[in-house]
Amino acid sequence: MSERLCFEIAAEPPRRLDKALARDVPDESLSRSRLARLITEGAVRVDGQVAVDPSAPVATGARVEITLGPPEESHIGPEAIPLSVVWEDADLIVVDKPAGMVVHPAPGSPAGTLVNALIHHCGDSLSGVGGMLRPGIVHRIDKDTSGLLVAAKSDRAHQGLAAQFEAHDVERHYMAVCHGRPDMSDPRLAGLRGVTWEAGGVLRIATRLDRHRTDRQRQAVTWEGGRHAVTRARVVQVFGAPPAAALVDCWLETGRTHQIRVHMAYAGHGLIGDPVYGGHRKPSARALGEAGAAAVVGFPRQALHAATLGFVHPVTGEALRFESPLPSDMAELLRALGG
Repeated sequence: MSERLCFEIAAEPPRRLDKALARDVPDESLSRSRLARLITEGAVRVDGQVAVDPSAPVATGARVEITLGPPEESHIGPEAIPLSVVWEDADLIVVDKPAGMVVHPAPGSPAGTLVNALIHHCGDSLSGVGGMLRPGIVHRIDKDTSGLLVAAKSDRAHQGLAAQFEAHDVERHYMAVCHGRPDMSDPRLAGLRGVTWEAGGVLRIATRLDRHRTDRQRQAVTWEGGRHAVTRARVVQVFGAPPAAALVDCWLETGRTHQIRVHMAYAGHGLIGDPVYGGHRKPSARALGEAGAAAVVGFPRQALHAATLGFVHPVTGEALRFESPLPSDMAELLRALGG
């Protein structure tokens, strides 16, 4: 069964078609080299016309359609990795992923992934729509983010779930521990582009996100090009006097790569333990106490947990909502901070 990707070229595209596709394609597993091959194979249409030259120019707003062939038989082997299964039926499975587990194989992580564990657990029942490297995978969370993730066991479930994610109809709340406290009275936040406050003290961050200009493994806030991204956050608990850290409930209107991590850093409140976007802020032992400051310095990953996942079952139509408590490392961090 073939899969079609349809999207538009964002503002100010690169001069080459393959570069523009690599930037704007919604499936981030498609590399520029793979996209170039798809172009030469005639699998890419631009404004209804088959594209044949990866170096051809492309205009802003051009409508792109990419046809991906049926998934190849997966060579990924099953691995008897324990899974925390929250829900499972004939069409889907919801798991509580531990921090440190990669969702699907990639260069540098060929084994030990969630996909390997799912193949062992589900056998041949995973949906093939995700392709050879990502059978059943509808969405991802970062390797060092813990929490809830849904995978599809049937193609109709995969397509139904993918449609809900694309329409932003999936409820996703993350618990995060950040440096400082997002504060409505902070004049810096009041003047920061894309940042507004909503009723109930909810911080709304709306920007565009794109790959970093020099570091392709990172995402960066931009205002032209990239993809629209909206994060909301509400402070749950504050630690320290003056405030030096906060437990924050973040929820996604869109779901871009590293979105919460990038947006919180943009707002000046990077996540504790985040090696990429968290900055190098030294915690105040005066504000947090020696134990609290030491816990912040020693926290080994971004303090981010996918705590709530809600969606409509794509086959039965039942409304499903799952919650996951904080993992032990984040719970211990809060205890050290005084929570």
